[in-house]
Amino acid sequence: MKQITNTILMVEPVAFRYNEQTAVNNYYQQILDNLTPEQIQEKALSEFTNFVNILREKGVDVIVIKDTVNPDTPDSIFPNNWVSFHESGNIALYPMCAENRRDERREDIFDVLVDDYNFDINYMKDFTEFEDHNKFLEGTGSMVLDRENKICYAAISVRTDEQAVLQWCDVFDYTPVCFTANQDVDGERMEIYHTNVMMCIADKYAIVCLDTIDDREERKWMKGSLEGSGKEIIEITEEQKHRFAGNMLQLMGDEKYLVMSKSAHDSLTQDQIDRIEKYNPIISRSLDTIEACGGGSARCMMSEIFLPKQK
Repeated sequence: MKQITNTILMVEPVAFRYNEQTAVNNYYQQILDNLTPEQIQEKALSEFTNFVNILREKGVDVIVIKDTVNPDTPDSIFPNNWVSFHESGNIALYPMCAENRRDERREDIFDVLVDDYNFDINYMKDFTEFEDHNKFLEGTGSMVLDRENKICYAAISVRTDEQAVLQWCDVFDYTPVCFTANQDVDGERMEIYHTNVMMCIADKYAIVCLDTIDDREERKWMKGSLEGSGKEIIEITEEQKHRFAGNMLQLMGDEKYLVMSKSAHDSLTQDQIDRIEKYNPIISRSLDTIEACGGGSARCMMSEIFLPKQK
């Protein structure tokens, strides 16, 4: 199994804004009082376009699908939460916590991938029935995948149900590594809403904020799993994590790259940068508006496509 891909799906926003429904448990979101909704969309679209352009310049195959005005989907810019595409030709649809995010699931996108890009879709596994039981699993936000070693890392939270993780791992034949990751919110330790905020798995290394795992045994288990699968561990601090330094994705362009936001890049120490660039260069662009209003960053904007091509 390949760990990294050359092809990603991105959704161009048409009405991006602060989503009140997700802000309940996403403590990264901020209300930008100084900007009108139109200005927020304009800035987000500019950041999105600059991000797509740099990825394409570096040889990444970016498939852009434009969002629709109706229904109202303010977080459509983060498609990795509702779908994942696998080498087997299988795809997965995921149960979403916020009701207005469920409308992001668009099966017409699959027709585009098949008809316009010649991808082969074998089978669609639908996990959305978990929503009926108020249980959620938000794609590769909830699960950070070591695809080569078939290990699924999942920080259990309101948006990442352990039972759903175990069922996903059973279907896709992955070994689950479930744990709890916390962050400081108004003096309390609260669950981090998505695993991909605090860790990233690349082919030869892993970037992870081990300090978020308060249980020492869980932290030791996580570290052992990463080292046992041959990954060099590059630790980040909780402050760096808060600037989305865990929300990164390794992609293949004209060479391997690690993709992140400018905020994440600027938070790294020179030693951390050197350790990353020992393996691959870094691509970064400003995503300030998207990060502030959406509470997600570079990795959340990219849904990896591992599907085979039609014969």
